[in-house]
Amino acid sequence: MSSQNPEPEQSPDPKALKDPEPKQPSEEPPNQESKVEGEGEGEEEEEEEGECGFCLFMKAGGCKESFVGWENCIREAEENKEDVVEKCFEATSALKKCMEAHADYYEPILRAEKKAEEQAIIELEKEKEEEGLNAQEDSKDLQKKSD
Repeated sequence: MSSQNPEPEQSPDPKALKDPEPKQPSEEPPNQESKVEGEGEGEEEEEEEGECGFCLFMKAGGCKESFVGWENCIREAEENKEDVVEKCFEATSALKKCMEAHADYYEPILRAEKKAEEQAIIELEKEKEEEGLNAQEDSKDLQKKSD
C-alpha cells in the first residue's frame, strides 16, 4: 500500500474497471483480484499487501535503514514473545536520532510523537491526582471508622 501507487490504483483503477464493464458490478471482488493479478507485477502485489502507508513514508526518507532495522527488531521480538521495549531500545533510539537528523522530512511524525507524549503525560498526571484523591478519601473513611 504505497502512498503513490495504491491510492491511485485502489480508487481509480477499480472504478475504471467497473465503468467500462458495467455489466459485471456483482463481480467486484473478482475484478479487484484480477486487477492486481492483471497488472502482472507480483512485486507490487506483495508490496501492497505487506506495506502500510506509514512504512512506505518512513522508508522513503533518509532513515530507511534505521527503520528497517527497527521493524525487523519489532518483528523478531513479537515472534519470540520478547519484551519489545527492552529488546528494541537501541534500534528505537537509532531510528529516533536519525529522524531528528532528517527532521525536515520526518517533521510530521516527530510532531505527532511529541503530541502523543504530551497527552500521555497529561493522562498520567490525571491518574496520579485521582489516586491521590482516592487515597485521601480512603484515609478519611478509615479515620471515621476508627472514631
